[in-house]
Amino acid sequence: MNDTGPDSATPATRDWAALAADIAIWGGELGFQAIGISDTELSTEEGHLLRWLSAGRHGAMDYMARHGTVRARPAELVPGTVRVISARMNYWPEAAADAADMLADGNAAYIARYSLGRDYHKVLRARLQQLADRIQRDVGDFGYRVFTDSAPVLEVALAAKAGLGWRGKHTLLLTRDMGSYFFLGEIYTNLPLPVTDPLTGHCGTCTACIDACPTGAIVAPYELDARRCISYLTIELPGAIPENLRALIGNRVYGCDDCQLACPWNRFAQVSEEGDFIAVRHGLDRASLVALFSWTETEFLARMEGSAIRRIGYERWSRNLAVGLGNAPRSSDVIAALERRTNDPSPLVREHVAWALARHRGPEFAGQKTEGGQRRRGQ
Repeated sequence: MNDTGPDSATPATRDWAALAADIAIWGGELGFQAIGISDTELSTEEGHLLRWLSAGRHGAMDYMARHGTVRARPAELVPGTVRVISARMNYWPEAAADAADMLADGNAAYIARYSLGRDYHKVLRARLQQLADRIQRDVGDFGYRVFTDSAPVLEVALAAKAGLGWRGKHTLLLTRDMGSYFFLGEIYTNLPLPVTDPLTGHCGTCTACIDACPTGAIVAPYELDARRCISYLTIELPGAIPENLRALIGNRVYGCDDCQLACPWNRFAQVSEEGDFIAVRHGLDRASLVALFSWTETEFLARMEGSAIRRIGYERWSRNLAVGLGNAPRSSDVIAALERRTNDPSPLVREHVAWALARHRGPEFAGQKTEGGQRRRGQ
């Protein structure tokens, strides 16, 4: 990050089109599959954002309402910004266990494919910083700030304006040649670079993503209610998962890929060539719910070091796994795993364990005492 920000003096006049072409080349050399440039005009998206917030569809993500219109006004977030350089990097790990097979296995813990490797925040931020450094070697000091899902940035809207794809009906960015399995990152800058032409949308009449959503979170084309989204429920939500949604979550314990797996354009998705993303950590692509639920907090923190999963913490991780076990096929191993944590120090985990056990033993089980004498909370 350049601490001076985009308020720094703009470099002397030069061939900005040639620089933009060079930035695309340098980005490719750093592992990005595409680079685009947009202006900062997001008034239409600002209207969508305000209506979304007004409807309460951000759920417990209070920071979205707290930042308000700043998300749609890059020059207010980082004064002096006149352009946004958007970058795209593929993440699909080709060697990972088949996603459909894991979703069909009720004893398996399904983890969103983007989080099987190293934390993308770290990878993309470092590469974007390298790109900014490369630009600086060419133009001298300039104002910029790097973002990777780390601040109030409308990254999909900016990437769409920059010609990196179009917003699909699931609200994610889509491309005809690479589907949607990629990360996005941005460099806000004061360089007056020429903008890239946006692409037209190609979702047509398809509703595959809407039909595939397990919880009905895509309430209309291009409209997502985060309060029903499994990614929100398993990652962002700090408290109890609403009981009416728990059974619908199935074995998805961190994030969800269903809308992307169903999208026809992902038939053309390109696998990642980035070592940090293709190297699956700790067998998370094929781990069982019982095995992961047996981890202690110390084991969780150690094994999730450098992973995006670590940020949700051990309590939410355990909560999610308890729900997965409640949805798993009934077996002595599943019940024993849950029984071992009926007296968990966390009231949140205990609540979800009690729900899971009641699923396997019947509603009459809720409220019964454990052997240790602690009353289980019924739902």
